[in-house]
Amino acid sequence: MASNSTGLTPNGSAAAASASSAPPWRQFSFFDVKPVKDAQDLDSPPDVFKATPEISTVVSSSVGVLVADIHGSVHLLNRDFESINSWIAHVGGRVTHMVERLGVLVTLGEEDTVRPPLIKIWDMHHNDKKTGAPVLLRSTKIQLSNRPHPVTTLAASANLSHLAIGLADGTVLLYRHLDQSLSTSNSLTALPKPRTAHESPTEPITGLGFREPTEETPNLYLFIVTTNRVLCYQASGRGSGSNTVVDEIGASLGCAAMDWKGRGVVVAREEAIYVCGTEGRGACYAYEGNKSSVHTHLNYLVIVSPPFVASASAASATVRNFVARSANPTDSDITKVTVFDLENKFVAYSGTFTEGVREIVSQWGQIYVLTMDGQLLSLQEKSTQEKLDTLYRKALYPLALNLAKTQDLDEASVADIHKQYGDHLYAKGDDYDAAMAQFIQTIGHLQPSYVIRKFLDAQRIHNLVTYLQELHSLGLANADHTTLLLNTYTKLKDVQRLDSFIKTESRKDSEELPFDLDTAIRVCRQAGYFEHAGYLAKKYERHEDYLRIQIEDAGKYSEALAYLRKLGPEAAESNLARYGRAMLEHLPEETTQLLIDLCTSSGPLVSEPEETSPATVKVASVTPSYLSYLAINRAPASIGAPTVLSSDTATPPSPSIKTVKPDSHSHSRGDSVNEVSRSGSGASTPPATASAIKPPPPPPAPKLLSPRLYFAHFVDHMEQFVVFLETVAQRRWKQSVDDRAPGQIGTWGKGREGAEIDEEEDRKDQVAVWNTLLELYLTLPTPRMLGTKEKGLPAKLSEKKSIFDQSVMRDKAMRVLHSGNIPYDPTHALILCSTHGFTRGLVLLWEKSGMYEDVLRFWMDRDKAGDATASSKVIEALMHYGPTGHPHLYPLVLRFLTSTPELLGKHEDDLKGILEHIDEEGIMPPLGVIQVLSRNGVASVGLVKEWLMGRIKAAKEEIQSDKELTNSYRLETEAKLKEVTELADTSRPKVFHVLRCSRCSGQLDLPTVHFMCSHSYHQRCLPEHETECPKCAQEHAVIREIRNNNFRLADQHDIFISEVQESGFEAVATAFSRGILNTPRTDEVV
Repeated sequence: MASNSTGLTPNGSAAAASASSAPPWRQFSFFDVKPVKDAQDLDSPPDVFKATPEISTVVSSSVGVLVADIHGSVHLLNRDFESINSWIAHVGGRVTHMVERLGVLVTLGEEDTVRPPLIKIWDMHHNDKKTGAPVLLRSTKIQLSNRPHPVTTLAASANLSHLAIGLADGTVLLYRHLDQSLSTSNSLTALPKPRTAHESPTEPITGLGFREPTEETPNLYLFIVTTNRVLCYQASGRGSGSNTVVDEIGASLGCAAMDWKGRGVVVAREEAIYVCGTEGRGACYAYEGNKSSVHTHLNYLVIVSPPFVASASAASATVRNFVARSANPTDSDITKVTVFDLENKFVAYSGTFTEGVREIVSQWGQIYVLTMDGQLLSLQEKSTQEKLDTLYRKALYPLALNLAKTQDLDEASVADIHKQYGDHLYAKGDDYDAAMAQFIQTIGHLQPSYVIRKFLDAQRIHNLVTYLQELHSLGLANADHTTLLLNTYTKLKDVQRLDSFIKTESRKDSEELPFDLDTAIRVCRQAGYFEHAGYLAKKYERHEDYLRIQIEDAGKYSEALAYLRKLGPEAAESNLARYGRAMLEHLPEETTQLLIDLCTSSGPLVSEPEETSPATVKVASVTPSYLSYLAINRAPASIGAPTVLSSDTATPPSPSIKTVKPDSHSHSRGDSVNEVSRSGSGASTPPATASAIKPPPPPPAPKLLSPRLYFAHFVDHMEQFVVFLETVAQRRWKQSVDDRAPGQIGTWGKGREGAEIDEEEDRKDQVAVWNTLLELYLTLPTPRMLGTKEKGLPAKLSEKKSIFDQSVMRDKAMRVLHSGNIPYDPTHALILCSTHGFTRGLVLLWEKSGMYEDVLRFWMDRDKAGDATASSKVIEALMHYGPTGHPHLYPLVLRFLTSTPELLGKHEDDLKGILEHIDEEGIMPPLGVIQVLSRNGVASVGLVKEWLMGRIKAAKEEIQSDKELTNSYRLETEAKLKEVTELADTSRPKVFHVLRCSRCSGQLDLPTVHFMCSHSYHQRCLPEHETECPKCAQEHAVIREIRNNNFRLADQHDIFISEVQESGFEAVATAFSRGILNTPRTDEVV
């Protein structure tokens, strides 16, 4: 008999012709052969296989290995190949075919009492309680005509919905909806009526197989293999019942099987192996030689050859090795078993068996070979790592990758294969591109530094660039990788690839950037590629980075200013706090306008050109003042600045600005420094119904920025500072000192309508603005401005005297101080006016603060300093402040006027007038006046003789008046005491001379009621049981209440002490008069 040979050809139609010229299959020993022994007798094979000739069929199943014999019995074997259940399936006959699905076993067999074949269906999960055998579900005959034909093959779908039986006469019977039939009927013979799927009297059926439905092909197909053809029958779906020929090449019995994926049928012919699908023949593998059967095991195809005589000249290396090992190889026939990996196109095992092969079974992940002599051998597949090691030793890395894919290895294991493949190619030294292609496949599993170190050489730098680019595209690069890649671009001056990397990658709609954004910007800046750095910063809203690039690196101040306007108030706030000073140095007018807009407008800042009158700008310097916290003592950074705004001639920036706020987006790697809100993932939302539509929530109220943030930027730009502060005050709070007389300034508004205002912070801003403006009004123009031209200074500097005229500035300061609504700090204003010698403002502040004594003392000090008019100012201030409720000023002025003979001589008439006013108003006692005037020898007695005599005469008259009043009180008291004594004397009768009723004024008649108080009444005019004179009762009640209150106040010492502290001896005298300090008499309290 001919020996088997192996070969490979891509075209099945030419397989037979080119088999001899096809390249041989690679052969490996990926399976180990181990004999299977009986669990009870380790020297013997399993007991069930000792009578091998009596075994009719062996199949694998989900419940174990099923073995049937010629006696009609079926044995269920476990992993130790011990029978766990046995029963007679066909009495007096034999089992020819078996198939099991979902625990349901279908057996076909013959019985002596029945001529046609019998089909029986068993429930393997339930046993009969009497016999112990599985429950028999169905038992019926297979008979289409009077002449029965033997069954050649059997197939069932995965869910047992269809069952196909192939007969030797070329007929295929198809049972449909078998699963439904088994669940709906209990009759043993109730099977669906079979449909004849195929008839070919001259072509016996040699193989059947079902292709299960998938998402791509939702129909169920039945492959029918005859000796001459392969057909495909559609068993379900639209168009079911059609039968098409997919190949004109058939197969012998047992030489057809479904592939391991269940998508096609494998047909084994002498010249080759064919795989047929529903559309036609697919792959073809040249393998010459006779085949007795084919089987599938996982992804392998097992081919068994018929017995043949081994020859040393055989094409198969396995046969030649057998001949070499055997002493008498020709004494017996051998059977060859070959295990193919069709996907990876290699032979995983090839072995010979001298006793022949009875069955091949795939069960529990192993291949079991049952020989004719009853020996059971297990082909145990080696571990994947062992197989890979074998391929590594032979440098078959592509095959190792294919094997890893077939074995479903994890990504880390596949990456390790790529690594070893890359190392192999790198070690060869002639194909670095291919090596890099392999290393790229390891990204995510292999440390990038391992690959980078290999390709750091200048000759392989382009390969390194490729690797780094891929590393970034997968989002696995860190800052060091980005630095290395960008440095590589910049060193190579490869601007095109740099553009491609930065601009192309940044346009991808991915959630994460392919590189570290901070690193990319930093490297581009260091290398001088400011355009690329600016592009990245602007693209991903890194506002601080973009401004740093434009201002510090590129010097593009105009672009930076335009960008700041586009940012809007929120983002521009923090960035201007950092770069505002630099912007003012180069673009003072535009930057001042932007700062004004920031502090007065809460909306977008992108403006359209508008016709406005050009503002004149002049530069100012500053002197040390309260602004020292702004570091103003330094010289201006740029004296020759271009035209800027003037503090008193420039018009405030126009508030009519049309703005558009750009949308803000975030990126996981390129988040904005100011953390702008994320927006838009791109997912569309289905439209809502009318009832579900809700109005969008109102946007949060905008927030006005604080002008205090930007004070420090105007250190060397005082002229812009004045314009900034005045315009902010006018726009934001409607406050201004222009074109208004002192004292006429008013607050017109509280802030821009619609803006969110923190009242406390807004108040602080107003105070800070006006405090600073007041200081500028008092410090401008500086001595440097008022001086002549200095060496190196521009000619325009001499013009500042007219711009910042001191009288104009001081007038503005007075307007601020006169205002009752502008919120400046009075204490701060006092310090400023005192520091800068602003007398008018200082006096005004003292007056507004009620510090009149300080005003007088100020003029007194000025008089001591030699000011001839100061003493007159003192007299005027006294005449102005004294009559308004400030008597304490008169003693101060008296002391001042009598301090020197010169003053006394100058203001002698004023002194007399003051004394007359003191006398008229009773401001000071005469003794107090004498004490003030007599403290030195300046004032003589003759000066106050007439005034003193008048005071003595008035005092005498007052004393005499008091004496007369005292005597009248004494006489009245004595009269009252006498009357009380008479009333208390019960022995003396009381005579009433009253003729009229004290209530009705009518003539008294009996009965009459007389009271001791000399009031008489008709009895009818008095209420019943009245014992007190109604006319005197009210007066007596008031007196009693007063006395009771006085007694109660005697215990409230805190009230008495507070009155003493306030009024002194007068409070003590009043207490004596009320009896508060007297010993209380409880018997007198009513």
